[in-house]
Amino acid sequence: MGNSALKAHLETAQKTGVFQLTGKGLNEFPMDLQRLSANLRMVDLSGNKMETLPSVIGQFSVLKSLTLNGNRLAVLPEDLGKLKKLENLHLNGNSLKNLPSSFGQLAALKTLSLSGNRLKEFPLQLCQLRHLDVVDLSKNKIQRLPDELEQLQAIELNVNQNQVSQISPHIARCPRLKVLRLEENCLEISMIPNSILADSQISLLAVEGNLFEIRKMQDLEGYDKVGQGDGDNVIMAMWGGGGAACGRCFQEVEAER
Repeated sequence: MGNSALKAHLETAQKTGVFQLTGKGLNEFPMDLQRLSANLRMVDLSGNKMETLPSVIGQFSVLKSLTLNGNRLAVLPEDLGKLKKLENLHLNGNSLKNLPSSFGQLAALKTLSLSGNRLKEFPLQLCQLRHLDVVDLSKNKIQRLPDELEQLQAIELNVNQNQVSQISPHIARCPRLKVLRLEENCLEISMIPNSILADSQISLLAVEGNLFEIRKMQDLEGYDKVGQGDGDNVIMAMWGGGGAACGRCFQEVEAER
C-alpha cells in the first residue's frame, strides 16, 4: 500500500476518530497511527497479515472498538490491558493460544469475539471483567469449562465447535448468564450438569451436535422445570440423532461401540 493512500486514511481518521484499513495485506501495525493515539475511538485492521500487535497499542487511551479479525496474531501484548475505555474487541480468525494476564484489566469491555483461534483452555481473565455482556469463543480447542466460570458476568457465552467434554456444575452460579451455546462439542449426556436446568439463570441452552441423542435430555433431573417459572428455559436442539462435529470424539465413541 502506498504512502499517499495511508496518509489519506490517516487524515480522515484525524477528523473522524475512526481508522479502517482492511484487506490490504499489511504485515505490521501502522506505526503512524501512534500520532492519533489520543483521538482514535475505533480501529479496524481486519483481513491483513499482522503477526504481532505492538505495545504502543496501550497508548490509545480513548479507543472504544478494536477489530483485528483475520490476521495472524499469535500473542497479544500486556499493554493491551491499558485500554480502559475499550468496549468492543474482535479477534476472530487469528492464531491465539492464550490471553495476556493484563486482559482482566479491560474494565469497560462489553463484547469479546475470539472465534477461530487456538485456545485450549477457557481464559480465566474474562471472569475479572465486570461489564462483559457477550463472549464468543467458538471454533477453538477448549476442552473443559472450569469451576472459576461461576464468576463470569457475561449474559451470553458461545463455546460452539470446541472440544468441550467437561462442564463444571458451578456454571449454574453465573449471575447474569442467560444464553449458553455448546453445539458441536464432545459432551456425553452424563456431563451436562443438572444444575444448568434446575438451578440457573440460563434461558437458552444450545447442545445440538454432541455425543448423545437430544431426547435423552428428558432424563436429566430438572428437565421438567424447562419452560416453567421465571427461568423459562429452552433447549435449542434438534430432536433425533446426535452426531458430533468434533470428529476425534465421535470416532472414539464409535470405536467403543
